[in-house]
Amino acid sequence: MPRTNEPGRSVSSRLLQVLFTFTPENSALTLADLTRRTGLPHATVRRLGHELLSAGALDRTPDGRFTIGLRLWQLGTLAPLSVPLRTVALPFLEDLHAALHQHVQLAVLDGHEAVVIERLSARDAVDLAFHVGGRLPLHSSAAGKVLLAHAGRTLIEAYLAAGPARFTARTVTDRADLRAELSACRRSGTATVRGEMTEDADSVGARITDGHGRVVAALSVVVRTGSLDLATVVAPVLAGAFGISRRLGWRPGIGVCDADLPCRAPGGRPFETPIGNPVPCRTDDREPHSPGAVRQPCRRA
Repeated sequence: MPRTNEPGRSVSSRLLQVLFTFTPENSALTLADLTRRTGLPHATVRRLGHELLSAGALDRTPDGRFTIGLRLWQLGTLAPLSVPLRTVALPFLEDLHAALHQHVQLAVLDGHEAVVIERLSARDAVDLAFHVGGRLPLHSSAAGKVLLAHAGRTLIEAYLAAGPARFTARTVTDRADLRAELSACRRSGTATVRGEMTEDADSVGARITDGHGRVVAALSVVVRTGSLDLATVVAPVLAGAFGISRRLGWRPGIGVCDADLPCRAPGGRPFETPIGNPVPCRTDDREPHSPGAVRQPCRRA
């Protein structure tokens, strides 16, 4: 592989270093910005920038700043996790948005953060600093807590050991308190956050589970602090998450699996092995737990 004149660094690694400098908060950067943030020589950044421009990976604003190019954006939309998930989830996000008139978002786990892969904004709702592609802390957002709760013991302990940051006076950072909240989240499938990331925003989140019982995303609603009784938001968010989960193949008898924790059937009981595994409970055409849904008896395989 071709290498630059500085030992140990490939050309491709430097190209990625330039691209990874862009964030939702820093989406338009000057050549000087890129040089400072990457720590690469000015001439190297200028050359790499022009190569990325030629390939369509970067674009340039009228004032000369670099931005992510259309070609790179098109490639990003092909990410295998987000494309089918967003397609399946969007109708449920739209229904939730129409019912509550609040911000509705879909997030997935990426390392020690949650990434917003879809969001429907509400007029006159609380201001948010993040948009699609933005990252949320796992311990101070409802979507983040849902994802962290089901991420497995190894990631949970590593996250807590790193020392969760305090964003407001209400941010929960005590490890014992966070463990208790995550345990409650695993039991209920939901998380409620009040002013932990910003003082003027509350949120409610619920887990989205695929046909294998894996938690693959979180659905959440963000409201202005004190504008709604959050207890009334939980049921609609749960209904939306259930609907998305069913479209992904989940059924009530499948249970929920964490990354490195035992699978559990609904209600917190250890999930049974495939031998004697309950056949999914069936309802009529309405979503589970929806008013009037008729639950049929479960039978064993």
